[in-house]
Amino acid sequence: MKTESPKQCIQTAEWRAVAVVLSMVMSVAFTVASPLSAAEPITDQPWREAVLSVTDPDVTARFFKEIGGYEELGRGTLSASSIAAWGLAPEASGEYLLLRAPMGGDFGHVRLVTFENVGRRVPMRPGARAWDTGCYFSMMIRVKDMQSIYDDAIRLGWWTETPITALNFGQSDLRVVIYRGPDGVQVQTYDRLSPPLPETIPDFERMTAPFNMMQMVADRDVAYDFFTQTLGFDTFYKGKPYTAKTPTPTPIGIPLSLTTSVPYRAGIVYPVEGEFGRMEMIEVMGLDGFDYSDQCEAPNLGILAVRYPVDDIDAAKSLIEDRGGSLWRDTSTVELGEIGEVELFSVKTPDGSIMQFFTP
Repeated sequence: MKTESPKQCIQTAEWRAVAVVLSMVMSVAFTVASPLSAAEPITDQPWREAVLSVTDPDVTARFFKEIGGYEELGRGTLSASSIAAWGLAPEASGEYLLLRAPMGGDFGHVRLVTFENVGRRVPMRPGARAWDTGCYFSMMIRVKDMQSIYDDAIRLGWWTETPITALNFGQSDLRVVIYRGPDGVQVQTYDRLSPPLPETIPDFERMTAPFNMMQMVADRDVAYDFFTQTLGFDTFYKGKPYTAKTPTPTPIGIPLSLTTSVPYRAGIVYPVEGEFGRMEMIEVMGLDGFDYSDQCEAPNLGILAVRYPVDDIDAAKSLIEDRGGSLWRDTSTVELGEIGEVELFSVKTPDGSIMQFFTP
């Protein structure tokens, strides 16, 4: 099968369907942003890993290992430099467990961390309602045989924010669900029954590596401008506000009676064209919730950060600052288990989510 680039595919029904799923839309009409950002991206690679703050890495790891066949790349004690990079006191400590999907690759790894001697830990997003803003909402993974994964997730003690939802759009037949695990960690999965996935996605048995990170934001355009103008990311999708014509269940959980009157809008970006390394933002317009953007930091529980590699840490930092951006944590030398010693700095999105950029 001939594989188009995402820029070309967005114009086709197949990729419109994928964009619909990524934006949690059951039936949708949207526009694609054009032209793409002219700003130079600070990286040309997908994110290397997602960092999840949990109370017990082995408990959370069961979802990825037993269902997805993820392999354990390593585990150990968090280095003192890593503790400092999170802004925690020197007496804090912790452990990590690093996982990778069986498809391999230096992208989409999952690093589970737990912090000790740090005082009280609270959920970043208690309740995790879609109209509550701040921090990361879910991590997205492509899957096969959704029903068996659903059953296995329940067996492991995970819960679901939605039933298995069928979506037929164009030629694509999809199934979508969000799972909530220990510590409020949410994993959104979708299963495309037909047509086949693009050939650029490595073959897999049940689960791919994570490919997208979703945020619920106060203002989609403010978040979109941060990614495209400050970080120089490219546009995969940018949609108009959407409401359903008839009451329609949606995976983000807008009350059924409000789906015809409460609009929401989404955007998806990436530093380089491809199937992995995406960042998504969704704004629910018209429902006032809590803002948890001040709770996205360690040692709180939930999806803590994504880490992108860069070729030149000083150049990446300069690009951000020259464009009016600021760092949350300045560059420091950090020892990351199974990666080694890196130079790393951190920024925050407008809604408090942490992004880290590093180079060996």
